[in-house]
Amino acid sequence: MSTTEAFADARKVLLAQRNDHDRACAGFRWPQLESFNWALDWFDVYAKGNGQTALWVASRDAGETKISFRDLAERSNRVANFLRGQGVRRGDRILLMVSNIVPFWEVMLAAIKLAAVVVPATTMLTRDELLDRMERGNIRHVVTGAGDAAKFADIPGDYTRIGIGNAPAGWQRFDDAYRASPIYSPHGPTPANAPLLLYFTSGTTAKPKLVEHTHVSYPVGHLSTMYWLGLKPGDIHLNLSTPGWSKHAWSGFFAPWNAGATVFVYNWLRFNAQTMLDVIVRHGVTTLCASPTIWRQLLSENLANYPVRLREVVSSGEPLDPEIIRHVEKRWSLTIRDGYGQTETTALVGNTPGVKIRRGSMGKVLPGYQVTLLDVAGNAADEGEVALPLDSRPLGLMLGYQDEWGKTIEPGNDGWYRTGDVARRDADGYFYYIGRADDLFKSAEYRISPFELESVLAEHEAVADAAVIPSVDASGLVVPKAVIELKEGFDAGGALAEEILRFTRAQLAPYNRIRRIEFATLPRTMTGKIRRVDLRHREEALHLEDQRVEGEFREEDFPGFAEAG
Repeated sequence: MSTTEAFADARKVLLAQRNDHDRACAGFRWPQLESFNWALDWFDVYAKGNGQTALWVASRDAGETKISFRDLAERSNRVANFLRGQGVRRGDRILLMVSNIVPFWEVMLAAIKLAAVVVPATTMLTRDELLDRMERGNIRHVVTGAGDAAKFADIPGDYTRIGIGNAPAGWQRFDDAYRASPIYSPHGPTPANAPLLLYFTSGTTAKPKLVEHTHVSYPVGHLSTMYWLGLKPGDIHLNLSTPGWSKHAWSGFFAPWNAGATVFVYNWLRFNAQTMLDVIVRHGVTTLCASPTIWRQLLSENLANYPVRLREVVSSGEPLDPEIIRHVEKRWSLTIRDGYGQTETTALVGNTPGVKIRRGSMGKVLPGYQVTLLDVAGNAADEGEVALPLDSRPLGLMLGYQDEWGKTIEPGNDGWYRTGDVARRDADGYFYYIGRADDLFKSAEYRISPFELESVLAEHEAVADAAVIPSVDASGLVVPKAVIELKEGFDAGGALAEEILRFTRAQLAPYNRIRRIEFATLPRTMTGKIRRVDLRHREEALHLEDQRVEGEFREEDFPGFAEAG
């Protein structure tokens, strides 16, 4: 059996059982591949003579570009030959720093064909962040838009510079790639375990880690993501994310093209919910993937006014508030399906089409994965840290982390890859997210899950977003404190703080109650995730200095709270 046939057979099982989770899990096996090049062995084979639209890029000012699978295969051949002419060799590191423009997908496919290593980077990087990526990523080639080329003016190093658009002096013109030969010949097979992608994590708690993926861990591993998304051939799939982060590769590259769907992109200067909803309606989008942050913004509009043709709607990147799910169900009669995975993995737990969704659950284990919850002693339990066994290593798990010397560190040293996330599992196999192990804390003898309290806060009409952290009261007891971002039209002040405290008290057990509230802008990573570590460190510093931050309100500020308990 050829590598293409092995991949296609695994894909076929998941597409055939897209509405039957149990059968899909029972029948699916990761293909055994010693060599594999996804762009050559899958994409080009699927693209041969295929006039279906593979990539559809639209924007308000630049119009629309549609490229078929057939044409994109040829264009990526040209780009691969061009890059080879610029000195790109197997294993070379390419920093790809572009927005959602056609060359992103062309370069990705071309780099895979060349067996080069892509280091995706967001265009929002600061100089220090860019320098860190160039140094720790051992970058030999840079591909970026002409508008971002100046950012490399004082970045030292001997690396090829390729500019898209009006490239400045000293930069190679990417447009020359389209004059290269449309026929590409690889220099031999690509080992399946050869490095393909190097991702810098978003750094919510520390300096970004370097996550190394292979020619199978993401390309083939994202068959699980394809299954969770519920994609079918011919779908028009919109993933609201930008290049540089793993979610873009998950849902804007590998998973949709594994299914044979169209990757649809709409570019904007500033996100506008009304405009995006109009785009979804006008372009007939059938499947939509967005982060909870984006879903909250979409809910600022009356969804009932938008006659969408959506069949599947999902959320990923961070836990989804139940209130968002209820709102979308009411307006569109569609249930947002939550899923779980990391930059280090593909989707490994999720609510899939055909599975009855349980309130608050992130779903069941996806085909190809075995997930164990480990307690503090390292034993399997119904509640604990989410872990993957390395003796039956799933194909979608990373090769490992790259250390400061460029060596790959195995993802675990005790037989497990530990995700750092804590969850519980019910008797029927549904998983419920509790929080990052680093974010959980104890109040008295009770463990507090910030996510649980944040989900309650999200149900209040004034709350746009919130983060719950530990705070120390006058008696030395650790108590939950909520840092809250308000929606427009609500005024921060004592009256609203008291209202929110009473609102949460009605829904939480006494030990779990929020005792302090602060109205503020939440610190975030570039991907929109809340940097709770910054809030915790600041809170610790305030406690040491016996200070109270402006805009903070406490239970003891309001008569009647102390008596009520």
